[in-house]
Amino acid sequence: MSQSFPVLAGAEPFFSKGNHIGVLVQHGFTGTPQSIRYLAEHLAACGFTVLAPLLKGHGTHYEDLERTTYEDWIASAEEGYQLLAAQCDHVFVAGLSMGGTIALHLAHRFPETGGLMLINAAVKVENFETLASVTTDSYLTGIGSDIKDPDAQELVYPQVPIAAVKQFLTFKEQVRKKLPFINCPALVFVSADDHVVPPTDSDYILEHLHSTEKRKVVLSNSYHVATLDHDKQAIAEQCAAFIGRIVQGHSQA
Repeated sequence: MSQSFPVLAGAEPFFSKGNHIGVLVQHGFTGTPQSIRYLAEHLAACGFTVLAPLLKGHGTHYEDLERTTYEDWIASAEEGYQLLAAQCDHVFVAGLSMGGTIALHLAHRFPETGGLMLINAAVKVENFETLASVTTDSYLTGIGSDIKDPDAQELVYPQVPIAAVKQFLTFKEQVRKKLPFINCPALVFVSADDHVVPPTDSDYILEHLHSTEKRKVVLSNSYHVATLDHDKQAIAEQCAAFIGRIVQGHSQA
């Protein structure tokens, strides 16, 4: 029987009941809701109903992650999306890194999605492809806390199972093929200096999304985990403004 690990302190899901506008905020690969909690709390303070779910296999121990698949991760996110959809008139999705990959999947899975807010989303990550293909180890050193702010720290696994990396690579391949079929408005944040996901991934997303409304915002003072970095407030404020503008446009239509 496999060992079950408790959720780490600080890794708990976040939920705040607000108005009829729902926002799902999704953390990334090997991370937890801690990395996107500032964004989630800001959106909740704006009055939105906000959920930041914890993906299966995350926020406990890397051995739990090793036992999960990408289907498990997207099931966690879809459950959160449907929870919001059951009580809100509009649902928006924000995501950091693989959380952005999941957000893209959700926008394809649920075409009624009001809009996407992607922060250093991953759809190619060719550096990961190379790493997974050449290593003979079962684990890699943790890939978290790529943060410019020396006072910020990400709660993340110290080791990453190669089996989980391969699951992620399979998932991002599937999502990349869905980009031309995603139509909702998109706000794409990209750090100019990112040591985990190449900024060209965001350019690829913008080029291939079918959305008629899509905008790129370059973050000049943050690394990969921008939601914990110097630009976190600007990200949160622009996400809130984006949601408000889209919803207002619907009400005036």
